[in-house]
Amino acid sequence: MIRALRSTLFNLAFYLWTVGMIVTCSPALLLPHRAIIRGQALWARGTNSLMRVIAGISIDYRGLEHRPAGGAIVAAKHQSAWETMVWHAILDDPAIIMKKELSYLPIYGWMAHKSRMIIVDRKGGAKALKEMLAQARQAVADGRQIVIFPQGTRTAPGVSDREVPYQPGVSALYRGLDVAVVPVALNSGLFWPRRQFLRQPGTIVLEYLEPIPPGLPRKEFDRLLCERIESATRRLEDEGHRGIPQ
Repeated sequence: MIRALRSTLFNLAFYLWTVGMIVTCSPALLLPHRAIIRGQALWARGTNSLMRVIAGISIDYRGLEHRPAGGAIVAAKHQSAWETMVWHAILDDPAIIMKKELSYLPIYGWMAHKSRMIIVDRKGGAKALKEMLAQARQAVADGRQIVIFPQGTRTAPGVSDREVPYQPGVSALYRGLDVAVVPVALNSGLFWPRRQFLRQPGTIVLEYLEPIPPGLPRKEFDRLLCERIESATRRLEDEGHRGIPQ
């Protein structure tokens, strides 16, 4: 009962906060893109605060010595809506790979364009891949971090890479940009589950893992990336399960 009440209050507060931020930040569309970046960071940090105060969900960032400061690729596990926004709070000016359909949303899509997200037509084939690489090269040249979810979709905790395989986009970026890839594991799906109303109190852990240097053969890169993310994610999920009351 208490969990349901806290979840209801959090969901209400989150949507009100989001709508309020969109309305407040809309004039920034007429300003330099840094103004939108600051608004997105405030939105993400505010969401984290609402999670902690209302839903009882705290955040633990680990492996900060591996967090990139310049041009790099961040390849992260994707389990919930939380990691679509948190990058604005923990990276300076991330260029997040996002599907084209989201760019059609009123105001949100305009803000995505203004903040120079990398928008990809997932049905566009080779042409879309070429456009993605062109945008990514510019982002790296500007010293930004490119954030990509290698599996291309949210996966529930416990779902293996055999069930939802890693997509070729991250390998294309790795080969085309010649920069390090920082794998990221997390367990957010235990606390903000995909397509579920209830939130689970506890601690979300996001962990930066050892970077993969540029220049490796594709098969070796693919193997390393998958092994590092999946093994660390299983470890964090096990840790998260132990902290959830039975």
